[in-house]
Amino acid sequence: MISIFTTPKAFTNPHIAMIQWNAIRSWKAIGADVILVGDDEGVSKAASELGVKHEPDVVRNEYGTPKIDSIFSLGRKAAAGDLLAYINSDIILLPDFNRAAECVAEKHGDFLLIGQRWDLDVREELNFSDDWVERMQSEIKDRARRHPRGGSDYFLFPKAVFDYIPPFAIGRAGWDNWMIYEARQRGWMVIDGSEAINIIHQDHDYSHLPGGKPHYKLPETFENVKAAGGDRTIFTLDDCDYHLTGEKLDYFPMSWKKFWREVEIIPLVRWHSQVLAELFFAIFHPVKAYREWRTRGLQKQV
Repeated sequence: MISIFTTPKAFTNPHIAMIQWNAIRSWKAIGADVILVGDDEGVSKAASELGVKHEPDVVRNEYGTPKIDSIFSLGRKAAAGDLLAYINSDIILLPDFNRAAECVAEKHGDFLLIGQRWDLDVREELNFSDDWVERMQSEIKDRARRHPRGGSDYFLFPKAVFDYIPPFAIGRAGWDNWMIYEARQRGWMVIDGSEAINIIHQDHDYSHLPGGKPHYKLPETFENVKAAGGDRTIFTLDDCDYHLTGEKLDYFPMSWKKFWREVEIIPLVRWHSQVLAELFFAIFHPVKAYREWRTRGLQKQV
């Protein structure tokens, strides 16, 4: 069994409520053990009506934002399965998620399975009966847009890993990139499941965030990056070392770009040296490094 945990937004905005309802119902439809973490308005009621677990006592930071370490701790404690998955609360899953998880878990030990999403404009409550999988696959083919290869909206891993996570703020940038970095530097398999798993992100605005700003422009994002260890720990899907196609797991496709990136991150994933990581970054990206150092110097003067 896969135990999925998430921190939903408040169910006060009708559109946000609807897409979260769709997402959670899709998780139940594929047979997952579902845990809602947090005490925002409407979460308790939604958990009761959907028949899923609820862990309300999440720890928040000074901004009132739930903290990732608390979310993972509560999710792990309530989980019935040996496989855990943190998934953003606007993501619809299909049964290929289960198949990919089983394929990887049966043959391998410590791993992190992540991947790209499809973006889709969903304006109504979905029906998860009869031929719902075929209908969603058709929607992906006809209307969905492939999201760029940055972070990930799902993180699937065995219960034994990620026993420590910094106190990141949920819903802000940086923490998902750290998950990839952490798994690589721990020597776990980091698997890109984009070709094997189709997840659907339901479009929404940023009205739930302070000032309606995108998450990457908020102060908590910069604090997340700092807690992660700085800009060098911002890993993306291109930093995976394996990829899953159907039920075949293989090394991540090699290219000159991938080769030099692997060389660049050696100080982090093998030598565990931030100093050498900065030196390698300066060698590979001299212009960017100069701009960063100049910006830091100006900030210190201020």
